Amino acid sequence: MTALGRLGIGRVVMLTGDNPATAAAIAKAAGIGEWRAGLLPAGKTIAVEGLRGQAGPVAMAGDGINDAPALATADVGIAMGAAGTDVASETADIALMADQLAKLPAAIVLARQAAQVIRQNIGLSLAAIAALDAAALTGHMSLAAGLLLNEGSAVVIIANGLRLLRRPGAAGTV
Repeated sequence: MTALGRLGIGRVVMLTGDNPATAAAIAKAAGIGEWRAGLLPAGKTIAVEGLRGQAGPVAMAGDGINDAPALATADVGIAMGAAGTDVASETADIALMADQLAKLPAAIVLARQAAQVIRQNIGLSLAAIAALDAAALTGHMSLAAGLLLNEGSAVVIIANGLRLLRRPGAAGTV
């Protein structure tokens, strides 16, 4: 099972303008079981639309000007940063600055962790506001105590977000 498969991504399809023999060799080396070769930019876009119809949301990774229309069509466009063209980087939703697709799973893990921390922080913030509002409205808390508790909850929320930096290699993984 590939790293993407372990993350729950069930289908990986390589779309390329290369000839079928080259595409087959690259797909085999990368462990990709499904590929489509000889595609022009419009063909890649049609393929992305077709995959969306079959499987739901589609992420597309690409680095060239020929990938830009498909990157724009995909639910999530991922440009391969430094070696990619400006058009691909500007069209995509995400740009990986390293030209290594092997870093894509790490980016997905980080994005999922960030979404989880965001949900936690929203919950913590709403709970703090509700508690402070209830205490203030019932007269059980002074203004000074309310301010201190508000600032304390902000510190807890910030510390929760900073946990993302503790993961191995967080300072330059993606």
